[in-house]
Formats: sequence, C-alpha cells, structure tokens
Amino acid sequence: MMRPVRNPWTLALALVLLAAPSRALEPIVDCKPRGRARPVCGFQNPEDLAALPGDAALVVSEAGGPGAGRPGRLSLFVLAGNERRPLFQGGDAKGPPSSGWGDPRCPGPPEAFTPHGIDVLRRPNGPLELAVVQHAGRESIELFELIGYRSAWRVEWRGCALAPPGSFLNDVAIRADGTLYATHMGPREDLDALFEGRAAPGHVLRWTPEEGFERLKGSGGRLPNGLALSRDETKLLVNYSLENQLRRIDLEDGAVDATVAIPRPDNSTWAPNGRLLVASLGPASREDLVACRQLARGACPLPFKIFALYSGTLEKVLLYEAEGPPMGAGTVGLRIGDELFVGSFAGDRLLRVKLDPEALR
Repeated sequence: MMRPVRNPWTLALALVLLAAPSRALEPIVDCKPRGRARPVCGFQNPEDLAALPGDAALVVSEAGGPGAGRPGRLSLFVLAGNERRPLFQGGDAKGPPSSGWGDPRCPGPPEAFTPHGIDVLRRPNGPLELAVVQHAGRESIELFELIGYRSAWRVEWRGCALAPPGSFLNDVAIRADGTLYATHMGPREDLDALFEGRAAPGHVLRWTPEEGFERLKGSGGRLPNGLALSRDETKLLVNYSLENQLRRIDLEDGAVDATVAIPRPDNSTWAPNGRLLVASLGPASREDLVACRQLARGACPLPFKIFALYSGTLEKVLLYEAEGPPMGAGTVGLRIGDELFVGSFAGDRLLRVKLDPEALR
C-alpha cells in the first residue's frame, strides 16, 4: 500500500462479526480481577502477542486508535511485576535495511506505524526475528531483530517486504528458512463488500527473497485471518473468519487435509503441550464493534472463547470463555506455564488467566 489507511482495523472487525441485536454497550472501566482472571491495564488495543525465549516476557502488538493522535507501537510485557516497556514506534529507526533481511528494495524504516499480526522465530544463523504486519503509511511486513534475554529485550529494525498493491494483510508466520506467510483478507476498494462476503475472496501470500510475494495455492477463502505453521513446517493452519472455519493446507500441493468449525476465528498460537490455541470472537452488532474501537478508556465487553486443538486430529476443546468483566473481545490466547494471556483488538488491557491443571495436559 502506498497511501495511508483510514482505520482499516476498525472497519474490518466492525464487519466481520455476525450481526446481533443492537444494545447499549457499556465498557469495562474498572481493572479488578474476577476469579482466575486478572486484567493488566495500561495498554492500547493489544491485538496480538508473541512469547520470547525464557518465558519471562512477551512482545505485544498495540494497534493504533482512531485519529492521528493514537499511533500504534510494539511493547515488551515483563511477566514479573506486570511491567510494560516500549520497544518500537514509527520514526524510531534510521538508516537502510540490513543485508539478508527482507527485500533489498525496502525504502527504509517506517515513519508511521500501526502493527497488526506478529510472529517470532529464531533464524538458523542465530538472530531472533520478529515479523510484524503493519498498515500505516505502507502495507508491509516489517522485520526486526530481538536482542536480549529473559526480561531484558530491545529491537532493531532490519528491513521490510512491501505487500503487493491493493493488499490488505492481517497476520504473519515465519518459516525457519526465512520464508514469510501472510494472510491477505481481500480487496480493500469496497470494505463493506469485503467484510460482508460479497467481494472476491482473500488468500495467503508467500514471500521469499528470490520470488517476492506470490499467492499460496489452495488458500483462497472469505476473510483469511490468523495463521500458524505446523510444527514440522509442512502445513499452514489458516483461520477464515467469514467461513467460521480453520483449514490445514499442505504447503507442497495446496491440498486441504483437515478443517474444523470455529465461530469467527481470529489469531492462533502454539501451546507448550503441542495444542493450537485459537481465539474465537462472539457475535456482535456493527454498532457495538465501532463503539469498542472508539473507547477512550476501559475495555470492550464483547464475548469470546479460546479453543485448544490437538495438532494431529484438530479435535477442539474449550480452554477458556468470557463475557464481560474483566475483559472482553479477546483476539489471541497465548499460554506460558500455567497461565493464559489474552489480547484484545479494543481496549486498555490484556488478561492473565490462571489455568486449571486439567487444561495443562
């Protein structure tokens, strides 16, 4: 994208969810725990989360808010003490891309920055790579090196891959050989048509240094959202929000070898026990979604669920569900130890949930 995006995130979520009767939406303003769930306030739309080596900290993708006064940023969340530290925002980096990172035609670091989906992976030659879908100023995947250990981390911008013209990206996954996979939700010319399912379907894009971006065979569908590589990196698990479905796609021939029904699936992460955690957004009216993205304080109260899928059969079990306080509208569930961390597309908090021992098996 070579032009600014007018809150694409807001429009996306406001149209993805199934219609529900409109009601007066009351944000969750207090920051009090409820049972096993503890909110951590002080964030801005922490839409996606990624664990760091040592399990002492997370990278948080904080999406921008309505208006030019609320740009997005990357933050570090230190589990001990619930500390939030800034990692990157637009204009932080200067200079050319680093050799071997991204497309050599990348024009330089982003001056404007609104992150979306993220992924972290150790490169074969040692560096820890962070890939970030971002929408502000340009539609791209920005590449960073994470430097540090346990709770002491910083990032250095290394390069980017500019998305093909007209792309509308959502999430990204990194393969060990440096290949990037990103979901392209569909044409952005008519967003109402796109998110109501009347436009051409989206697909997954594959990027390599040699070939650039190309469409992944067999990946077409209505609003592809979160994605994750299988542990052996031979398949891609893709969430199709408007089809209420997750598909497992063979990267060699594009064949779909398994599907599972999940209402409005959003982001996916791998848990330590080898299960795939998939966030599932509950039904809501368009008015409610727009109201959530306009929140000046507090959290969106809309319901959500986190499902755990067995990696082989994709059989799913309900890991966690919430409706209302202390946080709603969960878009990602990430497990570290015996805790579940949940991010949201709208609001000032993420959630820490102490899991029942049964859920850890």
